Amino acid sequence: MAEVATSASSSANSSARSVSLLVVVDPVARRADGESVRIAKDVLSAGASSTKVCLPDGPEEFARALRRRGSRRPVVVGDDRALLRAVALLHRHRELAACGLSVVPVGPVLGLTRSLGLPSGAVAAARAVLDGAERRLDLLVDDSDGVVLGAVGIGPVAGDQDEGAFVGPDDDAAPGWSRPASAPAWPWLRTCRSLVRTLAPSRPARTGAPGATGSSRLRVEVDGVTLVDLDQPVEGVSVVPGADGEAEVEVRPPAWGAQVSPLTARGRTVTVSGAHFRYRADAVVSGPVRTRTWEVREGAWGLTLPAR
Repeated sequence: MAEVATSASSSANSSARSVSLLVVVDPVARRADGESVRIAKDVLSAGASSTKVCLPDGPEEFARALRRRGSRRPVVVGDDRALLRAVALLHRHRELAACGLSVVPVGPVLGLTRSLGLPSGAVAAARAVLDGAERRLDLLVDDSDGVVLGAVGIGPVAGDQDEGAFVGPDDDAAPGWSRPASAPAWPWLRTCRSLVRTLAPSRPARTGAPGATGSSRLRVEVDGVTLVDLDQPVEGVSVVPGADGEAEVEVRPPAWGAQVSPLTARGRTVTVSGAHFRYRADAVVSGPVRTRTWEVREGAWGLTLPAR
């Protein structure tokens, strides 16, 4: 792993802030867009009093660099997967509360970082690292200690289901699939739902009856109260961190030629159980599992976002 330490000289750059950064550049970002990586490093090095740049070759070196950050503020240059890796690592070592993250989005998978409000350009994102402010955001933690930053999407139950085949929320395309009135009017929350939709494949035409391929039998419980039980077919479920330590839960019944409104609820703990099912948490497909519980951790992690 290559490491380069630089200091911004006051004579060369009198505007450099008194901040010490650890810039960890994901290898995927270096391969995908080396020019954006170079620009980000230049802007960060010029704007901070001290910058240490780490170029890990793989996940183990990425983790080692983050763990050895000392008093430096960590900046991840990478895509959604690099951000998720960093948050999962800090959560696993119970360091999220004391360590805010900064991100310069670079790479092929950027839907989550956009949904969180991070700028897409290397210069704008690097300036946000230097001039922005940390915001505490809610986090979903499941019963296997996995973390979710944006959204969970669950679709048809099938033991041989393709990894990418799930049905997420579709505000614009499905009759009755609308944002609940109680949801907070945060642009990034709607974008998270759009992210789940764009990651899902197009739905095939349905000509069968409820209970045919495309629907599942799931029990969904919110804070111990059953929202839908195994006797009702389900087309899709979404769980999104909302506001005030609660998750937004939407359960979509099959729409067989008629407008069907989703069931919605808010709560701190969401349990889904039934036959084996897969689910997509952010950009990662997991399962099959028979049951999974997600708990909201309010303000569990910090992310530097552009100043309002």
